[in-house]
Amino acid sequence: MHGLMSGAVAVRRFVLNVAGILSWLPPTLARITVGWLFLQTGWGKVNHLPDIVSYFRELGIPVPEFQAPLAAGAELVCGTLLLVGLFTRLACVPLIVTMIVAIVTARREDYQGIASLFGFVEYLYIVLFVWLGVAGAGPLSLDQVLVSRLEPRSR
Repeated sequence: MHGLMSGAVAVRRFVLNVAGILSWLPPTLARITVGWLFLQTGWGKVNHLPDIVSYFRELGIPVPEFQAPLAAGAELVCGTLLLVGLFTRLACVPLIVTMIVAIVTARREDYQGIASLFGFVEYLYIVLFVWLGVAGAGPLSLDQVLVSRLEPRSR
């Protein structure tokens, strides 16, 4: 029994060591994935703004002539910031708001209660943005470069 326990402890130690070595990977993959996606959707909206204004009008979003460029710009700029990992925590906030608006407007008919949220891709984005907003961009980011240059080195 003691050999089994020490083997389990050794496996656990190994898994935790590997996880520690790869801790840079989850924030990097999440940030690059959603950053690229929102850069692309923002670019598409900016380049088809009259269609987006009409769509926002159909959804009943107030002042679509203002809201559509705001959403398009937020997706484009914040998606770009996430992609490169610059001001990541700040960039997540407008994207969370955009996804909440998308759920409340474009997805309102699909909402059947709290459980239905888990099937919405917009909710998944909110979860990723909250995680990135709390955890940060990770070590492979411009945020990390800025922090390393701005914070005084401990001696």
